[in-house]
Amino acid sequence: MLSALAGMAFGLSLIVAIGAQNIFVLRQGLRREHVGLVAGICAVSDLVLISAGVGGLGTMIQSAPLVVEIARWAGAVVVLVYGGMAAYRAVKGQRVVMGRHSVTNRTVGAAVATTFALTWLNPHVYLDTVVLVGGLAATHGDDRWWFGLGACIASTAWFVALGYGARYLAPLLEKPGAWRVLDSVVAATMVIVAASLVLG
Repeated sequence: MLSALAGMAFGLSLIVAIGAQNIFVLRQGLRREHVGLVAGICAVSDLVLISAGVGGLGTMIQSAPLVVEIARWAGAVVVLVYGGMAAYRAVKGQRVVMGRHSVTNRTVGAAVATTFALTWLNPHVYLDTVVLVGGLAATHGDDRWWFGLGACIASTAWFVALGYGARYLAPLLEKPGAWRVLDSVVAATMVIVAASLVLG
């Protein structure tokens, strides 16, 4: 139980940080578009990656620097592309109708593709789930899987809360100007993430 609680605390400390994936889940939650699907993909992806890390994949990845380098640059490109899209929305402006009768602008396929891209092409996800969680889980010996379970529970709870809790921010974002501010923050955050990847 203590290992599971430690895993939950460590998992939350990593996943709560603002990043491209969290921002996308937040945005989908605010627009109430495919929230369950997006949050589910993120949670299941973390479950797979955390399990791989606890199982020892993190050590293997660290011993293959070329793989890490390719993933780093590919991730920087992906994050920059989505940052550019957010910057375009911020400049252009948009009217977003939220709530039960909102107009869905993003198809299911587009939402799924974006979620997979921001999850599986993001080196930060591997660093957090596979390397860091996996490495710390190893220090718990035979209880490492309990540690991993705690991290998985934390991840699932976070994505569900972020996606479905975002709707309570909707009244603050009824005006296009508010979305311009949000998209500006998204663009800036993604540029910073991309720069951190490029700079190692």
